Amino acid sequence: MSMAINPDFWRGKRVLLTGHTGFKGSWLSLWLQSLGADLHGLALEPPSSPNLFTEAQVEAGMSSTLGDIRDYEAVLACVAAVKPEIIIHMAAQPLVRLSYSEPVATYATNVMGTVHVLEAARSVGGVSAIVNVTTDKCYENREWAWGYREDEPMGGFDPYSNSKGCAELVTSAYRRSFFQHSDIALGSARAGNVIGGGDWAADRLVPDILRAFEQDRPVVIRNPHATRPWQHVIEPLSGYLLLAERLYNDGQAYAEGWNFGPQDDDAQPVQWIVEHLVREWGQGASWQLDGGEHPHEANYLKLDISKAKARLGWRPRWNLATALHQITSWHQAWLAKQDIRHLCLTQIQQYTTDQKVRPA
Repeated sequence: MSMAINPDFWRGKRVLLTGHTGFKGSWLSLWLQSLGADLHGLALEPPSSPNLFTEAQVEAGMSSTLGDIRDYEAVLACVAAVKPEIIIHMAAQPLVRLSYSEPVATYATNVMGTVHVLEAARSVGGVSAIVNVTTDKCYENREWAWGYREDEPMGGFDPYSNSKGCAELVTSAYRRSFFQHSDIALGSARAGNVIGGGDWAADRLVPDILRAFEQDRPVVIRNPHATRPWQHVIEPLSGYLLLAERLYNDGQAYAEGWNFGPQDDDAQPVQWIVEHLVREWGQGASWQLDGGEHPHEANYLKLDISKAKARLGWRPRWNLATALHQITSWHQAWLAKQDIRHLCLTQIQQYTTDQKVRPA
């Protein structure tokens, strides 16, 4: 059994994607457009300048509404206007370090924003499938060596991780209280640290590395031994699409939490990533250690993806070395002012036709 997204399924489907102006949202918007979905988005303005939403002309192939998921009336009005068959909820405050300086906004967005989306879907009706995207950091992290399974306790040390654990509990409560015997099948998707071309966020490892390379200065690394389940952004997006199809077609049988992470040997320390990118980039690229004090971040975290493999037929296609090569080539193409929309769609097409992971 192998993962295959069905283009015929998506053609003409009315889809509401929250967070479509963000990094992951822009990639998923382009993919859904290429599949022929009738795509509508609800999000804040793009989060950075430059940003992928603008650079790849994402708005050209969809209907885009600017709004804040912290505003229930705005969410309700959007859902009522779109009347989506499928909702993929990705809008979030996604940064650990920002959550330390803005905890109230982080909880308001990640917890109450999720409540607003689910409540609007319940009120308007007509929705068949909802995928709520959270994070691998929703688990209570015990720093152990094996991957977290979907039934492990929710938790999270910092406000971001904890708010996503809360969002998972909200999802579970809505599923059991309102959706279990309804036409709405609600699943949640937990992905690892996504990397890819077009991410310009502050305080993210790969964007920070690429910014330093562009400016011919050494990358300053604060936690070289931290290990994360790194994966190219396209990988979990393929899981979200596959899960949405299953929720729509098979209803409550798939209405639960799902991990979408890399293979075990792609859970690598930060130092491995930066050294690999130094080699990929070539001339002028280097790194050094930052000896300062920093807020708590988990040292070790990885996901068990056995369930997604066994029941969805999903599996990663690109290993970490391939992902880093794709990111470097993407970023160098952007610096060369190539057509970014075409570049993203080409990488998505390349991913969907890659039947096996390439060697490093």
